Amino acid sequence: MTHDLSRSGFETRAIHAGQEPDPRTGAVIVPIYQTSTYAQDGVGGTREGDYEYSRTANPTRTALEQALASLEGARHGLAFASGMAATDAVLRTVLRPGDHLVLGNDAYGGTFRLIDKVLKLWGVEYGVADLANPDEVRAAIRPETKLIWCETPSNPLLGIADLAVLAEIAHGAGARLVVDNTFATPYLQTPLALGADIVVHSTTKYLGGHSDVVGGAVLTSEDELRDQLFFLRNSAGAVPGPFDAWLTLRGLKTLAVRMDRHCDNAEQIAEMLSAHPKVAEVYYPGLPGHDGHEVAAKQMRRFGGMISFRHADGRPAALDTAARTELFILAESLGGIESLIEHPGQMTHASVAGSMLQVPDDLLRLSVGIEDVRDLSDDLRAALG
Repeated sequence: MTHDLSRSGFETRAIHAGQEPDPRTGAVIVPIYQTSTYAQDGVGGTREGDYEYSRTANPTRTALEQALASLEGARHGLAFASGMAATDAVLRTVLRPGDHLVLGNDAYGGTFRLIDKVLKLWGVEYGVADLANPDEVRAAIRPETKLIWCETPSNPLLGIADLAVLAEIAHGAGARLVVDNTFATPYLQTPLALGADIVVHSTTKYLGGHSDVVGGAVLTSEDELRDQLFFLRNSAGAVPGPFDAWLTLRGLKTLAVRMDRHCDNAEQIAEMLSAHPKVAEVYYPGLPGHDGHEVAAKQMRRFGGMISFRHADGRPAALDTAARTELFILAESLGGIESLIEHPGQMTHASVAGSMLQVPDDLLRLSVGIEDVRDLSDDLRAALG
């Protein structure tokens, strides 16, 4: 393709970056290279450098990585078998025994579990801070701090951190800023442009978008870091298969239109919940009363499709509501075309119980899908009673 995609809009890059028509057949969709190995042009004569074995590289995966890198404004993209595999690769590449990282006080339970129950056994230490409070972040920094790990919006309380400020704090301490951009997606927010060093995704969520594939990704513009991550991935083997890469690539093509609909629906659901007598508090950065609303408006295109809220009648009523919805399916995960509801305290964030990251037991989290918003509102109203 002769067109300079670096100057193209997001929607164009989502469809074309890394996805030129097949030069042999003219197929406009990237093929699924369902192969484990590749013929060599003599001993050690691999095709295009990396194509010797599909754990190392696969053309379908390469296309996905190029598309993801383009959307995040990164030089390099690496796809993984899951979001946690991507997270694990970053942590094990950057950290060594005795190193320290700062974790947000509202982080995904799986990330906390990996750090607290696995990496801590290998001598990695961590501190917890409210990433929306720069003074608290600075106070959590130690001489051995190598990472600040940020989610914004965070999971599940939809907290907002100022990425430019966090980047300045991290770099001033000789550390890197890692941003889990799963909730926002690169359509709504590009952390590398705001100073972050590394972006991670669970591509299972909005990027795949159809609840039919599990995957992860790491994006960076640091050449040496990319090589280190590539080496670890090849050594440890947490790679997505070609069909998984193809499904994720297919999802990317409609990311922009889906995210606009997710945002449209979530904005209306958040307003409805804010006015409901059974709802004590709504967490959605698009609401003017949200603590992080102004920062989110500055660094995000829109406010996303995730909402959390607390039931005014406590935990039993929250559990009852989760059991009564019909269109909002009771399930973990998020970011698919269908709407989901879950109770974080007993589902996605059970691993943080008893820690500084414990979530309220009357909290429900919604992944607002792209269905008719009137139907979604009616479903929630009926379940709330």
